[in-house]
Amino acid sequence: MGGDHGVSVTVPAALRFVASVPDVQLLLVGRNEVLEPALAAARAKLRGVAPGAERIELRHASEVVEMDEPPASALRGKRNSSMRVAIDLVKNGEADACVSAGNTGALMAISRFVLKMLEGIDRPAIASQMPNEQGGTTTMLDLGANVDCEPEHLLQFAIMGSALVAALDGREQPSVGLLNIGEETIKGNDAVKIAAELLRASSLNFYGNVEGNDIYEGTTDVVVCDGFVGNVALKTSEGVARMLSGYIREEYRRHVFTRLMALMSFPVLRRFRERLDPRRYNGAALVGLRGVVIKSHGSADAYAFEFALRRAYDAVRNGLLQGIARRLPKAAQASGAMLPHGGAVDPAGASVNQPTAP
Repeated sequence: MGGDHGVSVTVPAALRFVASVPDVQLLLVGRNEVLEPALAAARAKLRGVAPGAERIELRHASEVVEMDEPPASALRGKRNSSMRVAIDLVKNGEADACVSAGNTGALMAISRFVLKMLEGIDRPAIASQMPNEQGGTTTMLDLGANVDCEPEHLLQFAIMGSALVAALDGREQPSVGLLNIGEETIKGNDAVKIAAELLRASSLNFYGNVEGNDIYEGTTDVVVCDGFVGNVALKTSEGVARMLSGYIREEYRRHVFTRLMALMSFPVLRRFRERLDPRRYNGAALVGLRGVVIKSHGSADAYAFEFALRRAYDAVRNGLLQGIARRLPKAAQASGAMLPHGGAVDPAGASVNQPTAP
């Protein structure tokens, strides 16, 4: 129900997703009086051919969290919102993952309240993938959930980021970089310097400090930073991408000769756009929770939202939660890090239930 476009995006994306993934079942949560006609219209638009539509089930929720609603209001005042009901389904084991394009703050607050944190993780983080020059992706976190972070939090982010890359990309020992203003060990504030020491002492594949350009050069598989820096870097990148796309369009539309050149170079431009298309990287994981929650961009279209669904499916299928729980005690104990709660990591407590089939 959330996002800038609501069911006009999420329902068609759901139909396309179940058509391409034969072993998945989707629960669409929201107001039935809105979902039912939207599902019928989407099936009609596909000319009545919607393979897998029988694997879509509607779950009624009478309330909707608005995009500009304060997280506290959504958490306390709307217990039957589509967001709350969807996350409750994950908690109760009826669903293996929740995907939402709605209010980010509310999604984070409700997820943390309902699902709780994994043992050994103090704060959830927002992690997403960005394209790099190596032809792959760089996973970056945190992208805005935690503005102020202690060194131990950055270590936890690195552990969760490594588990995420291992689950989604199949890399057992992904490299980790700590975002800083320089590669030298003397650079950065105290929190970053101490975090670097913890990372060097951990069992993670720590590369060292990296700079902003390393994100897109693909220097490391994972880039770790606090939420303030990460969100600024993300929004700056999105702005630069839009500006460059606008410049290219302007130049090709300048006069008749450049328009002819655009026609001749169309195949190259199409491939260029596909490589940089942010919709293909839609779907940020809220890692650190006792459940898989994926946040889609609010302005996502159906093509982008389908990628968010695929990201959730891959995270469950590849055991993201188990990967984090398995890595946490080993990495933290090797570094000698103490939990922000005041105690050392308990390996026996860092486990979660194996999810059912997606």
